[in-house]
Amino acid sequence: MRSIRENPGFSGSPDFRKPSIWLRVLLIVNCGMLLGVLAVNREWRFFFSELVEMAVLVEPVTLLSLGLLGLASSWLMRLPKWLGSLLLVMLVLLVLAAVRGLFASLGLLDSDLAGFRRSPMWAAIAVVFVLAWSAVSDRVRSPALAEARLMALTARIRPHFLFNALNAVLGVMRSEPRRAELALEELSDLFRVLMRENADLVPLSEEILVARQYINLERLRLGERVQVVWDMANCPPDPLIPPLMLQPLLENAVYHGIEPATEPGEITIRFERRDSRMRVELSNPMAAAEDHVHGNQMALTNIRERLMLFFDLEATMITQVDAGRFRVTIEFPYRPVTAQ
Repeated sequence: MRSIRENPGFSGSPDFRKPSIWLRVLLIVNCGMLLGVLAVNREWRFFFSELVEMAVLVEPVTLLSLGLLGLASSWLMRLPKWLGSLLLVMLVLLVLAAVRGLFASLGLLDSDLAGFRRSPMWAAIAVVFVLAWSAVSDRVRSPALAEARLMALTARIRPHFLFNALNAVLGVMRSEPRRAELALEELSDLFRVLMRENADLVPLSEEILVARQYINLERLRLGERVQVVWDMANCPPDPLIPPLMLQPLLENAVYHGIEPATEPGEITIRFERRDSRMRVELSNPMAAAEDHVHGNQMALTNIRERLMLFFDLEATMITQVDAGRFRVTIEFPYRPVTAQ
C-alpha cells in the first residue's frame, strides 16, 4: 500500500524545515521556561523580571538553533536515529555556549543566576523532550496508522453519498430512463474514485471532475435550483490537493443551503494561490427551514481530519457565517502537479 506522501514515515530527527515543527518546539520551550521560572521564583514581584531575564537567553538560542537545524534537516534525517539525535543535542549546546559567551562578555546577563549556570542542563532536557515527543508523534502518525485512518474517513463518506445518489436516480427512473442511465454511469465513475486508496494528493482537475459529476446527480433531484460558480482566475494550472475534499463540501452546501430553500441557490467555489499556499473557498446560502434536519458537521470534521493527515498543522480550515452565507476557507501548502 502506498503511504501518504505529505506525511513521511518515522526518521531519526524531526524535519525542522516545517513551520508546524517550529511552532511545537517554541511552545514546548516557552512552556518549559515558564514552569522553570515558576519553580525558582520566591517572590511574585520578581516573577516578570526573572521571566524576561530568562527569555533574553532562551529565545535567541531557540530561534538560532531552529534556523541551523532547518538548514541541516535534510542531512540529519538521513542519519541513524542515535547519531542524528546526538548531533542535534551537540548543535544546540554549541549555540547555547556561543550565546552565553556573547551575553556574558557584553554584561547582558548575570552569570551568577541559577538559571544561567544551569542552562546547558535545561537545554539538554528540552532537546531530549522534543526528540521524545517527535518519536511518539511520528509513531502515532506512522504511514500504516495514517492509511487506516484515511480509509476509515473515506468509508464514512460512502454510505451517505450512495443513499442520496440512488434516491436521485430512482426519482427519474420511470419518467426519464435515459437520464437515469447516464446518472448511473456517473455514479459508477464516482464510486470508482471513492473505492480507490486515496492515499496521495491528486490533481485539482480530477477533484473538479468528481465534483461536477456529483452536481449532475444532485440536479436530478433539485433541478436548476443548484447553481455552481467556479472562480479559477487566480488558480495555478492543476495544483495537487487532498482527495475527496470538494465533494463532501459540495454535499454539505447542497444539503444545508439549497435543499431546504424553494428558490435557486448559488454555490461559489474559488481557488487561488497566495505565495506558497493554496486557498480554497466555498460559500453557500443559509436556508432556514423548520422541518430541515441539521447535520452533525460530519463532512467538515472529516475534511479537517484529512487535512491533518496530509499536512499536519500546515493546513487551516475556517468556517464562518457572513451576510447570510455559510463560508468554508481552507489553506494548505501549494504543491505543483510535478511534485507528486
